[in-house]
Amino acid sequence: MATSIEHEDSFDQEETAEEPEELKAPKIRETPEDIKLEAIGNTIAFHPNQDILAAGDIDGDIYLYSYSCTEGANKELWSSGHHLKSCRKVLFSSDGQKLFSVSKDKAVHIMDVEAGKLVTRIPKAHNVPINALLLVDENIFATGDDEGTLKVWDMRKGTSFMDLKHHEDYISDIAIDQAKRTLLTSSGDGTMGVFNIKRRRFELLSEFQNGDLTSVSIMKRGRKVVCGSSEGTIYIFNWNGFGATSDRFAVQAESLDCIVPITDSILCAASTDGVIRAISILPNRVVGSIGQHVGEAIEEIERSRDARFLASCAHDELIKFWDISSIPDMKVTDYRRRKKKDRRLKALSNKAFDTGQNFFAGLLDTTEENSKKEEEEEEDGDDDDSDSGSD
Repeated sequence: MATSIEHEDSFDQEETAEEPEELKAPKIRETPEDIKLEAIGNTIAFHPNQDILAAGDIDGDIYLYSYSCTEGANKELWSSGHHLKSCRKVLFSSDGQKLFSVSKDKAVHIMDVEAGKLVTRIPKAHNVPINALLLVDENIFATGDDEGTLKVWDMRKGTSFMDLKHHEDYISDIAIDQAKRTLLTSSGDGTMGVFNIKRRRFELLSEFQNGDLTSVSIMKRGRKVVCGSSEGTIYIFNWNGFGATSDRFAVQAESLDCIVPITDSILCAASTDGVIRAISILPNRVVGSIGQHVGEAIEEIERSRDARFLASCAHDELIKFWDISSIPDMKVTDYRRRKKKDRRLKALSNKAFDTGQNFFAGLLDTTEENSKKEEEEEEDGDDDDSDSGSD
């Protein structure tokens, strides 16, 4: 009898020991878990109001996911196969109710985000595959194609009111100023295009740069325009000085295919070498590594609405999330002084690893004025916006 009671007590203890494991709260991660796609992802976009991410792949499929830092909580909400060929860009409307997409099949699609249904389709929006997309406001959007044609559309009429071809190669990216007046395009022909959408006209092309211009962003409170390139060089233009670059510097990267501003002075750049770099603009410095898709070319990176995460999609068919919450607090001038002690590209997040790259090879300024100016900035600790002696 005693043996039986001891056995029961032992069994009860085993049950008690197992209970905490079963009742244990879900693990909270620093970033959401990776999302595995069924094909290579070309494009991703964050919802403006909710923890939702859209992705488009090379098969033409579009997916909508909810994401969370709670382990196991990422969820596919819906998928759509309306595009006949590769989906090249997805973007949410400012209210988050619609999802725009463009494709190699030359079509523009507009989907209802909640229902996951196609609501508008422009089947032959361009004569050749579409590569770039920008939403100007709730009624106006712009598209750029593989042969350099830019179109600007009015959704209320369902037609384009600008149809201009001034580039000789594909339009890779489109940006617009805060006043919604000046539209900028980067192109594979090595030029940046400037268009006035208020007056509906082309204004100018920049000088030709080395390699393709792969991306374009406006920084420094609207005073600078920054372009990434296939040569791994960042080109900087003064606002209203679009004809020629005011500055440039080379990054140790095969190609800077996508750039995303995180603050007014720091951007993240994704490369075909699989590394995401944080880069300071004026002073021009490679700050460190945000993360990497090991040995896999990155197609696109995007910043979450709260600037807490950066998401990336690459040829490994994964969407990865990176913690960028510390970037706004970075002091670039202080880091410059420490640089000489540590010649490896610094990991800026827990998931990034030291790439073993030499900092001095990672940053090559092209003018002596920049070097002198940066030395002065180190002495006075000032983060000056000027470059190459002009603004």
